[in-house]
Amino acid sequence: MAANRAEVLVIGGGIVGVCAAYFLAQRGAKVVLLERDEICSGASYGNAGLVVPSHSIPLPAPGVVAKGLRWLLNPESPFYIRPRLDLTLLSWLWRFWRSCTEEHVRTSLPSLCTLQQVSLALFAQFAAEGLPFGWQRKGTMTVYNTEQGFEDGVREVELLRQHGIAAEVLTGEQVREREPLLRETVVVGVYFPGDAHLDPAAFVHALANRTREMGALILTQTEVKALEGRGRRVERVLADGEWQVDLVVLAAGAWSPQLVRPLGIPLPIQPAKGYSITFCHPNFLPSLPLMLNEVRVAVTPLDGRLRLGGTLELAGLDLSINQRRIHAIRQGVAKYLPSVSGSKEVVWSGLRPCTPDGLPVLGRPHRLDNLIIATGHGTLGVSLGPVTGKLVAQMAAGEPLDHDVRLWSPDRFLR
Repeated sequence: MAANRAEVLVIGGGIVGVCAAYFLAQRGAKVVLLERDEICSGASYGNAGLVVPSHSIPLPAPGVVAKGLRWLLNPESPFYIRPRLDLTLLSWLWRFWRSCTEEHVRTSLPSLCTLQQVSLALFAQFAAEGLPFGWQRKGTMTVYNTEQGFEDGVREVELLRQHGIAAEVLTGEQVREREPLLRETVVVGVYFPGDAHLDPAAFVHALANRTREMGALILTQTEVKALEGRGRRVERVLADGEWQVDLVVLAAGAWSPQLVRPLGIPLPIQPAKGYSITFCHPNFLPSLPLMLNEVRVAVTPLDGRLRLGGTLELAGLDLSINQRRIHAIRQGVAKYLPSVSGSKEVVWSGLRPCTPDGLPVLGRPHRLDNLIIATGHGTLGVSLGPVTGKLVAQMAAGEPLDHDVRLWSPDRFLR
């Protein structure tokens, strides 16, 4: 059987893959996108839908390990590792620990701040062009039930302000003036006016449709099983059939490492399971997205629905629903807001691809000339999706990049 042919083959139909396909097609490339399931069926579907330059401090930071150790083995904590003997996980945790330094935060923060704000501008442009995805720029508010939690928050606010992120510190009374639904237990809050939110599934589906209209071929239920290399090139992609390719863009999220491992490219990415509960016709809707600090839960109003999203669970490529985690989200939210109910509840889990240094992976590995890797965005996949797609298109065209992403290079894991 003759092989299929693709000028540019994008692997992955989440927000990063679809954004890459869009910007490539916009430049006239003949694009084929392969998705193992349906478009936006993974981590891009049920997340909190936040575009948050205010959350540009990487996950590994000073103090995170001490806090994580308290949570580590509690199945209802915001951060949980399922106990297992896994050398890949142990290596990841060691790298994570090595990254929890002030120096790492100082070097990582500028690129995360800048590129999230570029993405925000791209989202606004898509909305202005009529793409329907519930775009709202009302900011976000992080609220605290303890003074101790706020002490950590103050340090982060000062650091973010140094990088141009506007923040307004509010007393408990001022917080409740802005959002009367919040309980008296909330002692303080920080309002970030530059943040925004959207319906992530609506965005990915709308952009996928526009990409099809531009001539791209999007194939779902098509799992990529292997990349075969020869010399310095990916020669063939094996899916439901065989594809010969000029360029491959790997945007397969948590499934990316297993595809490039046989090519000698190490990608230390752990699938970090997140959960959400979406209430249809809820009994209340906050006026803007809320971040509940101590329990690490995001509360997002989405066009008549309410989404509670949170937790980070390292349990491998496992999408099963842990009911104790769902219970923890409900209990955590109840400490800040009234009891939530709705006409229907949808419980969801997704695997976020997390690197040990908290930075995405974006670039060409030195081993192969026709492979661009775009993955590892962790909890910032929505925030960084558009700018990642635009940079992929610039890389594919061999153009100078608008932004310096050398810190995001896939080759950093060789050191």
